[in-house]
Amino acid sequence: MALRQIREQEDEILRKKSRDVNIDDITAVKIQSLIDDMIETMHNFNGVGLAAVQVGILKKVIVIDVEDGNGPYVLINPEILKTKGSKECEEGCLSFPNQFGKVVRPTEVVVEFYDRQAKKTKLKAKDLLAQAICHEVDHLNGIVFTDLVIPGTLEYVTPNED
Repeated sequence: MALRQIREQEDEILRKKSRDVNIDDITAVKIQSLIDDMIETMHNFNGVGLAAVQVGILKKVIVIDVEDGNGPYVLINPEILKTKGSKECEEGCLSFPNQFGKVVRPTEVVVEFYDRQAKKTKLKAKDLLAQAICHEVDHLNGIVFTDLVIPGTLEYVTPNED
């Protein structure tokens, strides 16, 4: 495993649409290594989720860990089938360090995806997990959270110096 460099806000790759992973390639070493590296990178930077595009790979792969005892979740070629409800939430992003803002996200989603064993799966997610899935799927479509921030709520936080 290895830490990957996180692409930040000015990087034009963040605005590109990711491509599907070929189902036959999911269990290949290259994709499995990418997944392991993404999980390590996400945890190292205290993130909740990470999309492959954020580490410079235009493939539909996301990892999420909301520390619910079930993660990290690995979603390959995710497709949101259904959403329910909506709520205003505080969001940040590893590609936009020290920036936070309020966005409106569904309270529940149903997402279909392939897991890392290439098994097609459906997941009904609520609250933070639903929010994280929406945030990361947006990344796969070239949408970043600052595009969705409610006007006047974007804040820049100065990092603590230790």
